[in-house]
Amino acid sequence: MKQSKQTLVIAFALFSLFFGAGNLILPPYLGYNAGDGWFWVLIGFSISAVFIPILAIYGHAKLQGTILDFANKVSPTFAVLFSILIYLIAIALPSPRTASVTYEIAIEPFFQISSLELSSIYFALVLVFVLNRNRMLSIIGKFLTPLIVCILLIIICLGLFTEVASVRDSIFNNSFAEGILEGYQTFDAIGGVVIGGVVVISLSLQGKFNYEEKKRMIIRSGLFAGLGLFLIYGGLIVLGAHNSNVLVIDNRTELLSVLSIQNLGNIGNVFLSVLLALACFTTAVGIVTGTADFVKGLLGNSQKAYIITAIIACVLGVLIGQFNVYYIINVALPVLMFIYPITIVLIILNVLPEKWASNLVFRGVVLATFIFSIPDFLKFLIAEENLFPLKEMIPLSQYSLGWVLPAVVVFLLLNLVSFGNKKTDTINS
Repeated sequence: MKQSKQTLVIAFALFSLFFGAGNLILPPYLGYNAGDGWFWVLIGFSISAVFIPILAIYGHAKLQGTILDFANKVSPTFAVLFSILIYLIAIALPSPRTASVTYEIAIEPFFQISSLELSSIYFALVLVFVLNRNRMLSIIGKFLTPLIVCILLIIICLGLFTEVASVRDSIFNNSFAEGILEGYQTFDAIGGVVIGGVVVISLSLQGKFNYEEKKRMIIRSGLFAGLGLFLIYGGLIVLGAHNSNVLVIDNRTELLSVLSIQNLGNIGNVFLSVLLALACFTTAVGIVTGTADFVKGLLGNSQKAYIITAIIACVLGVLIGQFNVYYIINVALPVLMFIYPITIVLIILNVLPEKWASNLVFRGVVLATFIFSIPDFLKFLIAEENLFPLKEMIPLSQYSLGWVLPAVVVFLLLNLVSFGNKKTDTINS
């Protein structure tokens, strides 16, 4: 009974920690632009924003270590560099973005305060939660998440049960690929690697459960959280698609505001403000806690390192959180094209059986992914026509997914070589 209750609390906490700024503003606008292609963007978005992040939670349930364990099979040096890069990105982009979204939708329309004042108050509260991390899962899971889910369900249900106009044609050349790439902007694959470690450490601090009990609870809670995310994303994407022929919208945050007012009347903005503040806040808490945990572990389990890292992350959040959402999303794109594919392959390799994911396979697949991700990163720095001959040679590169087939091919080849060597050794012995 105690484990079932704890599993439910963790599931709610995971949902809330995943469900931040991007998760709210991205799906409706994606559905709005996809129109009649909403089903395919939902599938693509769910792969990168639900399936992969929940696989990361499964990987943590298996490893029950830190982010270092996700990359350690490549090499210990790579694991440290990858982990540092992940946490730097996390506290420099998705964490400050939560404050930016909160300000633009939840604060600016109602209160005469500056973005600097808001981000200062916001990250001061984040710091309070992070420094009281023993109670974090309980507070988030028991109180904040149920409120978030209730408000979201009201907006979605009211929107879906109203009369629907015909949806417009999709503006995308490939709705499925666009859904995958838009899912990058949630940062949830990175979030899965970061937040999974937070859950493992939080459970370990309780000292009540053994390895198998923790593994079972984390896996089950991950599945529940993943189902919740999929249902909410699906509802928001369909809601956006249903309004694609009715509304004329230019940006993500505006569409979310219009939909809430349309379905809840004048009180809609109040509901949306509460929802945004809670969803964004819990995500920021998860990111800063995960980063502080990581640095604490690197520096000999030093509590002082934990506190200093949390303070630095929150100060960075105040400084960057003043920029508008559109700017932060655009800055994030080249970074995501570089780090996201590597993160995805590390997650997948960590959940596979050991016999298919040797050290050699880890190294080869990560190297192939890195090399074939370079053109997608460079297109933000170099004129795309200069890269066209190179991208034309790489399958799926036109969809910014040129790394996928090389990674699969290297994975298969290295496993064939590995199994062949084992078979030869068996015969010789």
